[in-house]
Amino acid sequence: MKKFEWKSVLALALTGVLALGLTACGSSDSKTADAGSAAAADGKAVYRTLDEIKESGTINIGVFSDKNPFGYVDENGEYQGYDVYYARRLGEDLGVDVNFVSTEAANRIEYLQTGKVDVILANFTVTPERAEEVDFASPYMNVSLGVVSKDDNVITSLDNWNADDSIIVISGTTAETYLIANYPDIPLQKFDSYATAKEAFENGTSVAWANDNTEVIAFALQNEGYTVGIPSLGSADTIAPAVSKGNTTLLDWINDEIVALGEENFFHADYEATLADTYGLDYEDSLVVEGGKVNAQ
Repeated sequence: MKKFEWKSVLALALTGVLALGLTACGSSDSKTADAGSAAAADGKAVYRTLDEIKESGTINIGVFSDKNPFGYVDENGEYQGYDVYYARRLGEDLGVDVNFVSTEAANRIEYLQTGKVDVILANFTVTPERAEEVDFASPYMNVSLGVVSKDDNVITSLDNWNADDSIIVISGTTAETYLIANYPDIPLQKFDSYATAKEAFENGTSVAWANDNTEVIAFALQNEGYTVGIPSLGSADTIAPAVSKGNTTLLDWINDEIVALGEENFFHADYEATLADTYGLDYEDSLVVEGGKVNAQ
């Protein structure tokens, strides 16, 4: 299937998805968050309350540093992307600086539980299993899984899989979990970072790459010779901020902030500033969630 043919398929799939100011330090260096008064001796998550964050003057936000266009470090060493744009606004409205902490998919929960970050804004898909370990705020984006492959061998189904072939996944992502549960016989090549996964895929170590459909669509649009043969796999999900379990003061503030930002169509502005160059405007309303209300664009 050629790219001009699957654009309409992708638009329909994404439309049906139900559940997707520089105050920062501007550095790619990570700083470990101070353990707040909520540190518990019985193994509960370490976190800083909203008041403690305000008093410190800095909020530590976990973002990707290699997942363009959602979270990445540009040629000037500055964090950029959809999640980063949102993170800067959180810091501005909270009245504190933002310290960006580079995270990988597999350590997002750990970074919250150990107090290394106050908030995760790293394209974090909401799942029941993750919600047992962290607290999710209201969503700001729609997402589902997708599969990208080379034009000369477009993968359109995972049924009747060739046992000699493998699929690339990122450790700790919903793609890994979904494939293990639903296609246990498909060999997986697992990588910790998006950069190494992309490099391996481009080098032909696997016939396909499964990830968030937003990620694989971006990859196909930015790289000649690739097609998203499966634009929607599994359930429709959402992306949301996450905080440490029990950090209700910060969670409540973020939820109120999402509602307020929705009134000004902030996330549409974010999309147009950071994602439109990659996806165009056709996907905007199907991807963006305003005010935490899914399908309320």
